[in-house]
Amino acid sequence: MSTDARKAREPLALRGFRTYWVASTIGFAGLSVSTIAVDVLVIEVLGATEAQVGFVRAAQFLPYLLIGLVAGALVDRWRRQRTLIVGNLVQAALVLVIPLLFMLGSLSVWLTAAMLFAAGCCGVFIAAAEQAYLPDLVPRRSLVLANARLGQSMTIAQTSGPAAGGLLLTALSAPLALVATSAARIGTALMIARIRRPEPPPHPTKTRMLRGIAEGVGFVYRHRTLAPLAASTHVWFFANSIAMTVLALFALRGLGLSPVAYGLVLTAAGVGGLVGALAANAAAARMGEGNTIIVSRGLCALTWAGTALTPDFDATWTTVAVLCAVQLLYGFSLGLEDPSEMAYRQTVTPRAMLGRVGSTMRSANRTVAVIGALSGGVLAGVLDYRPTLLIVVGIFAAAALVALLSPLRGARVER
Repeated sequence: MSTDARKAREPLALRGFRTYWVASTIGFAGLSVSTIAVDVLVIEVLGATEAQVGFVRAAQFLPYLLIGLVAGALVDRWRRQRTLIVGNLVQAALVLVIPLLFMLGSLSVWLTAAMLFAAGCCGVFIAAAEQAYLPDLVPRRSLVLANARLGQSMTIAQTSGPAAGGLLLTALSAPLALVATSAARIGTALMIARIRRPEPPPHPTKTRMLRGIAEGVGFVYRHRTLAPLAASTHVWFFANSIAMTVLALFALRGLGLSPVAYGLVLTAAGVGGLVGALAANAAAARMGEGNTIIVSRGLCALTWAGTALTPDFDATWTTVAVLCAVQLLYGFSLGLEDPSEMAYRQTVTPRAMLGRVGSTMRSANRTVAVIGALSGGVLAGVLDYRPTLLIVVGIFAAAALVALLSPLRGARVER
């Protein structure tokens, strides 16, 4: 391949995508800080029970259940760049309410859940617009690499964000650390506003809202390969929601790790994600997107088996090292899979339906995530942390098996 051809395929050579990549990286950094800040806020500052921890996590996914399908239908009728700008600014304001309530002495578990729910409603529109906007910025043949570039920046943020967040929590407090998340959202909005690439107008339609939603749902669940991908992904999200709910409790309460040590564990997952994202394009080209997804989900099941079996050593840092090692592999599986899954879905979906198809998948995924988060909190309280994590392993394995036994095996994007 000539130098010019290689350059044409590199999405970062395109100014519009490059600006979008920077904007996304800023947002990823803020999200990484908020992940550890919310966990520490709810578990250590507010002293939530296991069931309450599950409820707070569920509140963050609930908007996808309630308005996800409507958001997708609306995004297909709106300018996607404008939706991203407004959504990020409103979300920044809502997140900022949490530290303000804390300083006023009025913050509680339930108010925290309410504000995260409201911010999540904005996140539904942001997520729908993000996945629908990307194919307007790069050629379709470059979508795997573009998603990989975004995955790389996300994992770099995940690598540095939790560690920085842990230090920020030590210097300030969990609620005040969320100011950084709010500032990052504002930065994201300002960068997206700088993109000058003309956006195609929304696809003209006289279709009623409910019919438009039904078209998106029907496209996903009647499609030869998207249907099994969706089913596998729904099972995966159920398992992952339980796992991430229990991981915070397992690390902070079960193993007695400090916020800094817990931040290092999340950082290890970010490092693994970066390595996986760097390998994602080559893996997809060699194995095909379908097989890459299947292999990654199999690896994911193995990592949570390792997490469940992490010994509680006398030396805390030995425990942290083992937990970091298994989370490194977990992050690798995510970084390897996500670009293939996103690119494959974006490639087989018509532009006019990208918002609805993406929201159909996300709404179902987050619906089962709500159930998973609530289940994780209850199971952790009844069975304890390790038995719950072993149950998670079986569910992850089922997700990989669903994809393996379907037409998704061997599916690939034309290059």
